[in-house]
Amino acid sequence: MAKVRQDAWSHEDDLLLAETVLRHIREGSTQLTAFDEVGDKLNRTSAACGFRWNAEVRQNYEQAVQIAKKQRKDRKRAIAKQSNVYTPPVVREPEQQDTEKTRSIEDEVYSLLNWSSNHKQVKQKEEPKQEEYSLNLEQVIRYLQYLKKEQKLAQSSQVNHQKLVQENEMLQQQLETEQKRAKQLENELKTMKEDYQAFMQIVERARKMVVFDEEEPRTIPKFRMDKNGNLEQVAK
Repeated sequence: MAKVRQDAWSHEDDLLLAETVLRHIREGSTQLTAFDEVGDKLNRTSAACGFRWNAEVRQNYEQAVQIAKKQRKDRKRAIAKQSNVYTPPVVREPEQQDTEKTRSIEDEVYSLLNWSSNHKQVKQKEEPKQEEYSLNLEQVIRYLQYLKKEQKLAQSSQVNHQKLVQENEMLQQQLETEQKRAKQLENELKTMKEDYQAFMQIVERARKMVVFDEEEPRTIPKFRMDKNGNLEQVAK
């Protein structure tokens, strides 16, 4: 089943990731194996789990990681110590055995124990302790593939960020242009209102003048045509 979960990480998810990684460190396993286990439980990819651990969670568990590494070393030392313990054979004395033979066997066992102890100390001095890592080629390849994917994601995020910045700048310019246009239209509207009020005042004055003229008696002027064909008003 494909792992398609891409929602935000919850506190419980981070806690599960930290506990699993720390357990694998204590047991001598690898972090990649821990990422796989967490990915199966949370339906996420191991790459997403690794990115979450390295980017957000690990910084909160640095002290716990050091303690887990120390526990791993102590565990390996205990296992190595148990594997190197020499168990001497049980010597059963016969019911009738002389004292010299018993003393000879005890001296032989004592010498063998001293030789084993001295040989172990010399071997530890000659061979420096080295931390063992249970890595194989497949895990290294998977980790490199994980790093490659993370690099592609980072590059894609950077490109998307640049596009968003450019779009934001374009929208900002458009907003400024629209604000200027709105201011201009507001000024034009104000001018039109003033012109309309002035026009209405003129109409009102004209209406009053017409009413006043109607109240006064009117005399109809008379005209006559002269010999040249021009009209001239006849005097009252």
